[in-house]
Amino acid sequence: MKIFFQTKPLILSSIFISLITIVSCSDDPEDPIVENEEEVITTLTYTLTPFKGGSAVVLSYRDLDGDGDGEPTITNGTLSPATTYTGALTLLNETESPAESITEEIEEEDADHQFFFVTTMSDLQIVYADTDSNGNPLGLLTSVTTGEAGSGIIQVILRHKPDKIASGVASGDITSAGGETDIDIEFAVTVE
Repeated sequence: MKIFFQTKPLILSSIFISLITIVSCSDDPEDPIVENEEEVITTLTYTLTPFKGGSAVVLSYRDLDGDGDGEPTITNGTLSPATTYTGALTLLNETESPAESITEEIEEEDADHQFFFVTTMSDLQIVYADTDSNGNPLGLLTSVTTGEAGSGIIQVILRHKPDKIASGVASGDITSAGGETDIDIEFAVTVE
């Protein structure tokens, strides 16, 4: 019996010390907080394919160092009047080898992203054709409809963590969206 009573305090002491060690390790203020960093986007391609056949128009932006400085390569485009196009966005990080698909990241984190499309052409409409996991607009897929001949700008903006329920955001108004801008590109477009 003496052995039993002598080992019991030793076992309890060991458990107590183990608990203190576990608790003190988990509350370490030095532990890093991992946050979702902004994506590095070197390449954005906006492919517009006519709904009723014909050649696709490819608008593209490429900045291989990914810092937005210097002279990126921008390919603008010409659209046909009175035509509806299916728009598809593809984004890459080409600072990685092989190139990392940012499109896939956006699809995986769709509730945290939304594209906005701003145009200076009153006769051109861009409508969302996809939604995120909560049923809110995403913008990787769009429908683009042209009107009469003219020229102007299509601006493509990707926001990280926008307020998707703010006024006008679901219809593509960026005014109240908030969030951080991941990329903001302007394409010169002619309709003729």
